[in-house]
Amino acid sequence: MVTFVDETVTATVPATSANLGPGFDSLGLALSLRDELSVRVTDSGVSVDVSGAGEASVPRDETHLVVRSMLAAFDRMGGRPSGLALTCSNRIPHGRGLGSSSAAIVAGVALARGLVAGGTLLIDDDGLFALAAEIEGHPDNVAPALFGGLVISGRETGRFYAVSADVDPRVSAVVFVPPTPVATTVARGLLPATVPHADAAADAGRTALLVAALAGRPEHLLLATRDYLHQDYREPAMPESLALMRSLRADGVPATVSGAGPTVLAFCDGPACTPGSAEVLLDRCPDGWEAQHLRVEREGVLVS
Repeated sequence: MVTFVDETVTATVPATSANLGPGFDSLGLALSLRDELSVRVTDSGVSVDVSGAGEASVPRDETHLVVRSMLAAFDRMGGRPSGLALTCSNRIPHGRGLGSSSAAIVAGVALARGLVAGGTLLIDDDGLFALAAEIEGHPDNVAPALFGGLVISGRETGRFYAVSADVDPRVSAVVFVPPTPVATTVARGLLPATVPHADAAADAGRTALLVAALAGRPEHLLLATRDYLHQDYREPAMPESLALMRSLRADGVPATVSGAGPTVLAFCDGPACTPGSAEVLLDRCPDGWEAQHLRVEREGVLVS
């Protein structure tokens, strides 16, 4: 029988960018854009208050992704509360490839643990990661949302793994967010069942180089972010994103599609990296899009 705390628990969780070009379903990076959520136990029922991204479309009952994730965590710990009152202040855009669903899942499992007295004894961080990855179905976004920074993750013999890697403090990113979302299922549906062996080998080499480039050799980021496995195939769903990415890359900027898109992420290497300085990149935002300069977020989900 679990005991619930008699206070409001708050969590903030970062946006994330998966793939980063060649690291398909294996690399994820936390970014300095955070959703903030709070929850308390009530006598009965579930209430959900949402402001910001998704406020006009997300459900307000137990089918809300944060609530569903909380309930899964409560079940893992051995008991559900009588009721919940959840408040979400969302800054991470929905359906844009910046990890909004992973943020919701990670926030949910972390908030649930925070509501349980001695929750960390019942489920540790590795347990939270495994549960979040099970709910999401893949770990590349939930891992950096939980742990922060750059994380290499995957699944082997039925078990999820996540390993953090260094990021040079000079590295930051500009994200270009288009006005129209693209569903991850649509973007994944455009991928072929098989790819040429040469493309797979090239992508593996670029992924290894990308980890090294982010760790301390950012001058190699343009070469390291070249992808062969997924971005070009997704062009029919996001032609404007691919056009912007190619335009940036043609000018020497290490740009990629963020996650399943359609956001475009461009790495910056310090303030004097022309044409890749944040100031220059922000000026290249297409009409109707939004651009933000974000730092790499070293902390994952934070609960208080």
